Amino acid sequence: MATVSDLSKGNFMRYNGEVVQVEELQHRTPGNLRAFYQIKMRNVRNGKVAENRFRPGEEVEILRVETKEYQYLYADGDSLVCMDKVTFDQIYLDKALLGEAVKFIKEEVTLLIAFENGETAITAEAPTHVIVEIQYTEPGMQGDTATRTLKPATLENGVEIRVPLFVNTGDKIKIETYTGAYVERVK
Repeated sequence: MATVSDLSKGNFMRYNGEVVQVEELQHRTPGNLRAFYQIKMRNVRNGKVAENRFRPGEEVEILRVETKEYQYLYADGDSLVCMDKVTFDQIYLDKALLGEAVKFIKEEVTLLIAFENGETAITAEAPTHVIVEIQYTEPGMQGDTATRTLKPATLENGVEIRVPLFVNTGDKIKIETYTGAYVERVK
């Protein structure tokens, strides 16, 4: 078993039976009191943040986490089928691990997946930006580039987002996967 002093930011550990990732770690020695570690950690399943104090020398279970790049192939119910780019092994990944980003990823996108002990997927990261095509939006008018007014647009996968007035049907745009926000028009 490892102790709290062995932890660092970004480590995964088991806390109260849940897998958490350390976001902040501070060693504090207040005046005439005993020293302690203040740890801010995020639950990887539901995203909730918790803070707790640990005594120096207190034992914690640090998890061995391995990350690999996988290529997203297709959706199958509540799972995504992904393929290892090296060994061509396929895995089923729960959509909940990607959160809101799952609406914006397309086939053949590379995902970064973290595994606990090489078998159970605990986190997944989509690329920060994707390029998608506008399926339908109201026609833009020439000269509508001065204001930050936005209009609704339907993407090729059926998701609706807000885009500037100058974007037209058939245009390719870059969007952020985690927020769904328009970034720029792509040629």
